[in-house]
Amino acid sequence: MGAWRAVPCRTFVATPRVAFTPSLVQRHSGIQRPAPGTGIKITFRDPQGQDIKTVEANEGDDILSIAHEYDIDLEGACERSIACSTCHVILDEDVYYQLDEPSDDENDMLDLAFGLTDTSRLGCQVYVTKALDGMVVQLPAATRNMYVDGAKPGH
Repeated sequence: MGAWRAVPCRTFVATPRVAFTPSLVQRHSGIQRPAPGTGIKITFRDPQGQDIKTVEANEGDDILSIAHEYDIDLEGACERSIACSTCHVILDEDVYYQLDEPSDDENDMLDLAFGLTDTSRLGCQVYVTKALDGMVVQLPAATRNMYVDGAKPGH
């Protein structure tokens, strides 16, 4: 009688081919600067109240994206997902009361913000309208979750 020999069993399963397509890299801002003299003016101030820069934005742009477009030091670690408070800004009362009320998610994150005021908002949730032309956005004295290595946000 012949000897039995073990033969490994191999099962091949056909898997469907998946086509991958490259996607565009999406950056923090993705906004277009308006033609000079045609945009909504926004002045950014440092924590001491000194003007940093006055810029122009389009209606519908958010404060965080505008800050990144013009290289203003406003972090935005969670990239607009309302999961941090690093884009905390302080607004003038007249501007604050023109905006829709903050959502519960935004209020939860604002509770974690350093230097919270009655007119604090997350910059990623403040969208510019023509009625806000000339608004002032003040940066807080500090923020939580800043990059450890001192990296600056960019566009």
